[in-house]
Amino acid sequence: MTIRVLIADDQAMVRAGFAALLGAQEGLEVVGQAADGAEALRLAEATAPDVVLMDVRMPVLDGLEATRALLAPDRPEPRPRVVVLTTFDVDDYVLEALRAGASGFLLKDALPDELVEAVRVVARGDALLAPSVTRRLIERFAARPAGQTSMAELDGLTDREREVLREVARGRSNREIAGALFIAEQTVKTHVSRVLGKLGLRDRAQAVVVAYESGLVVPGE
Repeated sequence: MTIRVLIADDQAMVRAGFAALLGAQEGLEVVGQAADGAEALRLAEATAPDVVLMDVRMPVLDGLEATRALLAPDRPEPRPRVVVLTTFDVDDYVLEALRAGASGFLLKDALPDELVEAVRVVARGDALLAPSVTRRLIERFAARPAGQTSMAELDGLTDREREVLREVARGRSNREIAGALFIAEQTVKTHVSRVLGKLGLRDRAQAVVVAYESGLVVPGE
């Protein structure tokens, strides 16, 4: 099955580079390139991409607003998966993008193989949560009080599910969580699925946000 990709970035060279790289990969097809968020919305409507690579800072409509619009609950299914493209000094939008439903984010200086893998990861329904990046960014912004999620909202989780959610928020993979909690990897997957279902979350990226906002995980711990 071919993965359809839309690239949204206001820099023409970045768009062209990403398009050339992804278009050369087996099973990937670049169906559109947008120079701003508004154009991304129009192209998404016309091309029905599976994955959108969304730059944060763009003219007309920024990546955050475009992500909100693409993933709005009233938008017909199937909705695309969004990977936010960011730089380490332009991160004020990252947490908001995750709240809006983005499946993860990627640094714009990522290696070519990392970009390709990011598209494949989110296309299959997983979240792009690289521990080396996620931990620093999420902790930085989770330190700011948001008040959108309370600990009471986690009351429906079992103790083990809370433990698994903590580990997810720390950027650990299912295999790493299994090792840390001395349980099978398949058991971890089951717990993660139950956590997402009970909390009404789309994927692990949103689970990370909820874990920090609720105080289940404290930034820096």
